Amino acid sequence: MKWLVLVLGFCVGLSCAAETGKPGSDPKGQTRDTRPLQATGQTLGSDPGLPVSAKPRVALVLSGGGARGFAHVGVLRALQEMRIPIDIVVGTSMGSVIGGAWAAGASLKDLEKMAAITDWDSVVADRPARDELHFRRRDEDIQLPSRIEFGISLKGVQGPPGAAGNAALEMALQRLLPPGTRDLPVSQLPLPFRSVASDLLTGELVVLDNTPLFQTMRASLAVPGVFAPVRIKDHLVVDGGLVRNLPVDMARAMGADIVIAVNVGTTLSPEKELGSALGVANQMLQILTEQNVQRSLSELRKDDILIAPKLDGISFLDFSTWDKAMKAGEAAARALAPRLAALAVPEGDYASTESLRLATPATADKPVKLARVQVQGTRDVNPEVLLNQSGLEPGQPTTREQVRQAAVALYGRGDMARVETDIDDVEGERTVTIRATEADWARSRMRVGLELASDFRDSNDFAIKVMHVKSALNSWGGEIRTEARLGNERGVGVQWWQPLGAGGKWFVMPSAQIGKIAGDIFQKGQRLARVSYSARAASFAVGRQFGNWGEFSVGVARQAYSVRPLIPEPQPLGIGRLYDTTVFARFRVDTLDSLAFPTRGMLVNVGREQTPGSGKGVGTAAFNWGASVLQAFRVDNWAGHVSLEWARSQAGASPVSLGGFLRLSGTATNSIQEPTMMLGRMVLARKIAALPSAFGGTLRAGFSLEAGGGFDRTSEATGRALKQAGSAFLSVETRFGPLFLGAGATRDGEQTLYLFLGPVW
Repeated sequence: MKWLVLVLGFCVGLSCAAETGKPGSDPKGQTRDTRPLQATGQTLGSDPGLPVSAKPRVALVLSGGGARGFAHVGVLRALQEMRIPIDIVVGTSMGSVIGGAWAAGASLKDLEKMAAITDWDSVVADRPARDELHFRRRDEDIQLPSRIEFGISLKGVQGPPGAAGNAALEMALQRLLPPGTRDLPVSQLPLPFRSVASDLLTGELVVLDNTPLFQTMRASLAVPGVFAPVRIKDHLVVDGGLVRNLPVDMARAMGADIVIAVNVGTTLSPEKELGSALGVANQMLQILTEQNVQRSLSELRKDDILIAPKLDGISFLDFSTWDKAMKAGEAAARALAPRLAALAVPEGDYASTESLRLATPATADKPVKLARVQVQGTRDVNPEVLLNQSGLEPGQPTTREQVRQAAVALYGRGDMARVETDIDDVEGERTVTIRATEADWARSRMRVGLELASDFRDSNDFAIKVMHVKSALNSWGGEIRTEARLGNERGVGVQWWQPLGAGGKWFVMPSAQIGKIAGDIFQKGQRLARVSYSARAASFAVGRQFGNWGEFSVGVARQAYSVRPLIPEPQPLGIGRLYDTTVFARFRVDTLDSLAFPTRGMLVNVGREQTPGSGKGVGTAAFNWGASVLQAFRVDNWAGHVSLEWARSQAGASPVSLGGFLRLSGTATNSIQEPTMMLGRMVLARKIAALPSAFGGTLRAGFSLEAGGGFDRTSEATGRALKQAGSAFLSVETRFGPLFLGAGATRDGEQTLYLFLGPVW
């Protein structure tokens, strides 16, 4: 609750400043009155060199409001279609993000894409987006999708900090900005733009009038307790909404004749929502913000236009409702079309204005010869590892965007708290300095997960899983991953992943596992027996990673099995101990943006195994082939994927079985066991609600269409022989992964209910 004390103290300081009118310092160190600029007669931030025109200068003022600020995008869409030219943009908090990007030349498509593809849950939790993670980190998600993770060492247990650096937020903001505008001072943008922040030490207004665009947006969005403060020159600043959430006076000071103000601030909560200290503290912040908004509204003139979208049900951090907020903003703007029409200009004039806004900035992102790359700030991680993993090569022409992507790649390692880059161009050559700050808790990480599966009949499984990863073991960046599982399946496995060279793409990977599991044997869908398997295995692989999206490996594994009949116990199956050696080759691709309900990317697994037949207990050589491809997509609020899976064994049953939830839903779990297996599936799910974070995440309703089957060596695998199935389900995202409650059925009449928690795809 440290942040709560900080916020309460900050509120008191601001209240005192508001009553006394205490002067403060501007970013240049000069004295500034914190009263409304219009009232004091100041013209700070105006551009005296702008040409005078008979057409009134129109300013767009965008308020803060967190996720509610996506309504600004809808307002911009309506203004663009009505051909309302904007001469000045002023914003606070999320209004600064949307307004700054618009002033810099971002298109509506850019803004909508940012809202749609950004993993806002990861941003708020300060985690990299999944499709920006290192491939090893993505693999950890597949093995154990839980979000319950903490550091463990001899000093004890340490959790991830709530708002240590918010590098994930900074990565998302950088993706939004047009090329070449990240470090452009706001005074040099195609449209005049200003933003405000709050001085955390004095509680005074700070006008961000000559700072780089990215720094301006980041500072104004530094919501206390959610995103970390930012240092701007001599000021430690946070969200500007605390002192000026709707800066109408600033727009007037910049020379605006008419103000279009868009207010998306959060309304005060009713008494029933104030039952906790957190709720009371949040209400205090809202009271403070609402007071300064009311002062700003009183400054609007007769010709000014106020747009107040109806955002009922959308909270400050409810980023999943971005589409609803955009539609509300557009509807609110269109409702004022008669008044806005007076500001419209002919199509040709509007096109000329837009062409200037969208023009490539003078400092276009052109490639410059990279003379030197250096890494600073590391403690346990070898700087040479980061240099090689960055992908930056001295001597090669390099753009600023490529440098940004290098920072994204290093942050995706999962053990960095912050990755910042400094670019210095001198005489046609570029020097890049990477400042990496390691996350103290992340070098030795423990993840805890839970899996449940039930068809409400005779298939009920559970498992408690833990995974420990120890990284930066040596100067080449080796790591050890240990996994343990307790439940229907028990086992322990250890894997050592060792790059061949500092941050090298080639690696070796020895591993060892021991485990025990009970399972049923089926023939033609009929359960014959239940047996207990015990296994010990060791393997050695050599492989190569391809960027952060794929991996190829070849290796050899030695296994020892023992099989004990459980049911019917008096009739031994004639299987005792079995030893074999397997040579394997595997190719994997993983670019999914989410494991629960991906909206883009793909998941590919292709493998081949050969058992030579020279081991004790193995008579002849055998081959196994397998391939699966999953492609994700998005349609409006629907997240979906299509997938195909095929497997074949030369001897015995395929290692892949069918039956169970989303694997021919309605059939008994793992009841289809044949030498050849085929499965095709389409899954679609739509967001229907967002539960409070204490109870879970997004609630979805969805369905699946499935077709597949198993074939023996005497039957032909044709479409007519495939079994057809489907399911309908409700799902909610939890810290352990997606939780499903569904019903499945086949065309043949088989049907059952499902409760499922854990990995699905």
